[in-house]
Amino acid sequence: MIEFRNAEVSDAELVVDIYNAAFFDDYVKYGECPAYGRTKEEMEQSIIDYPKFIILNESKPVGVISCRELEAGNYEVGCLCVIPEFQGRGIGTTAMRFAITHYSDWKTFTLVTPVDKSQNVKFYTERCGFDIQSEEMDGSVKVYRFILRRI
Repeated sequence: MIEFRNAEVSDAELVVDIYNAAFFDDYVKYGECPAYGRTKEEMEQSIIDYPKFIILNESKPVGVISCRELEAGNYEVGCLCVIPEFQGRGIGTTAMRFAITHYSDWKTFTLVTPVDKSQNVKFYTERCGFDIQSEEMDGSVKVYRFILRRI
């Protein structure tokens, strides 16, 4: 059973561990990844600044989803990650559905993911209903910006 709980500042080390497990391959592939290698102190501040939910599978922390409101009803998914051994089980899809329900006033959700991460592109477009809005650079990595619009 998948559950969600608010991340507290005291969860910073746990969230760092989840991010590092989920984003290690990106760090190796691109030589950079903003979500990888954060310090406990950086994550404590991030938890304060950007609400995060820890994703629990059978009470075990397996991922994180973080959204912030950019303006009324328009949210950015700053992070949706699931540690590799739990990917492909519908956990990410369930997390996105949770965000849509939790932020009930939503008009749009946006996010970015690397252009060459075809599994991510397929996940966001086919499983979650996002459209590709644009292509841009994030550091030295080419990314797609996705948008999900409420009908």
